Amino acid sequence: MFLNIRQLEKKLCNPFLIVVFFLVVSVNFNSVQSTELTPDVLIEEFQRYVPIYLQPPPEVVLAYANHLNQVLDKSKIHLLSPQYIVLVDRNPKIQVALIFFGGTTLEAWQLIGATSVSTGLPGRFDHFLTPLGVFEHSLNNLDFRAEGTKNEFGFRGYGNKGMRVYDFGWVKEPQGWGSKKMAVMRLQMHATDPDLAEHLLGVRRSKGCIRIPSGMNTFIDHFALLDADYDAAIMTGSHFWVMLPDRSPTANPGRYLVVIDSASKVRPNWALPPKRNQKS
Repeated sequence: MFLNIRQLEKKLCNPFLIVVFFLVVSVNFNSVQSTELTPDVLIEEFQRYVPIYLQPPPEVVLAYANHLNQVLDKSKIHLLSPQYIVLVDRNPKIQVALIFFGGTTLEAWQLIGATSVSTGLPGRFDHFLTPLGVFEHSLNNLDFRAEGTKNEFGFRGYGNKGMRVYDFGWVKEPQGWGSKKMAVMRLQMHATDPDLAEHLLGVRRSKGCIRIPSGMNTFIDHFALLDADYDAAIMTGSHFWVMLPDRSPTANPGRYLVVIDSASKVRPNWALPPKRNQKS
């Protein structure tokens, strides 16, 4: 923003008001001031936030980047600028989330980090397969934060208090039980119980949502990787209680979660859940 101080003085006619005006402008801009963090720096940050991470080989990363492009193209989504996207492979033998940065060409995608997750396990009441497709993280379904409370089984479904719950809205999917008729489920991406479930990530266990490590939850939250719509609204004067005051938003936030199924028949070594002897 460029301001002519002479014009401002004529309009406000009061030096004190000028000081107040600049303070307000400064606070507003600082609330969404983007941090100049390169993808290479965020790769290091991911490994710091998510100490148990996966390292898919280059040919696998390239295959996922190609798959990501195909899904975006099929959904008629044409990115106008490079941004961050979360890609989840719900395949039972994989169960991985990958954060990519880039645009629409195969060469443009850069892997920031990958880690084990848990997606939907059908077979019981109120359980769905995690739906496939592209899901927008928008203001139509506002996020919230976990209260850290336990259910009747002593399970903290959203993880520790303060963990962010990324909400992608209602999705129509076949039931994972009974008649398999079409129903609606709420698609969310969130942390899980740090004591009872986080060490089990890498195996399907959820009702249809995507369970991620608490470190990845905090990483996406702190650097605002999926907050493009939120940041745009903040710049116009909106306020969201879910935004933490110490966040460091990236200059290239995104808004998309992409879920695929790679159709893998075996679990590759790179996708083995950390600290777990998975034989499937």
